[in-house]
Amino acid sequence: MLSTGTGLPQGAVPKLERPGPLRDRVYEALLELITTRALAPGQHLVESELARHLGVSRQPVREALQRLSTEGWVDLRPAQGAFVHEPTEEEADQLLTVRTLLEAEAARLAAANAGAEAIATLEALCAEGERAVAADDVDTAVATNARLHATVMELAGNTVLAELAAQVDRRVRWYYTPIARQRGRQSWIEHRELIAAIADRDEQRATAVMRTHTEHTRKMYHEREK
Repeated sequence: MLSTGTGLPQGAVPKLERPGPLRDRVYEALLELITTRALAPGQHLVESELARHLGVSRQPVREALQRLSTEGWVDLRPAQGAFVHEPTEEEADQLLTVRTLLEAEAARLAAANAGAEAIATLEALCAEGERAVAADDVDTAVATNARLHATVMELAGNTVLAELAAQVDRRVRWYYTPIARQRGRQSWIEHRELIAAIADRDEQRATAVMRTHTEHTRKMYHEREK
């Protein structure tokens, strides 16, 4: 995790390559650091340190922080500076509740649409996640969890649903990261149950399994050690 205050460690993020839309790349880099909690909720974001860490000037960092503030990832406090937003329990609950609705419908549609190749893709992702849990590799487990859910959403074949899900995906990852180790193997057992329901083309069971799965995540987030 990046340290608070001064002294960001080198190597946590590669320096950004030029040319290109630099402010967008700085934005993406900072957002990735926030969603993976390398930059922790409440952490002070010092423009000069971030600029040095990313190998850029302060201007694209300032522009990225403004955008992140508009989107609710960063709080800009007068005379104090920028800080990573600290989500409230109510914010998390609302987001994870919406996620349950979206993903339950995606699971139903995936069960109606998925073929053998898609099932094999889900099973491979599940095996990768199980290996990550066994190795206590939280970062890989979180990333693989996101890929598996994104694949289910893709299999749903509903563009509007996918667009809505994309809007909450990174925040889901933000909330999931601190409980990934607690969810552990049980999360992947639930994934196996979901894949089996999709493979059986059982829309009702796929919906129920996904709803239960996402509700477990929501409940555990509220019960996490703070």
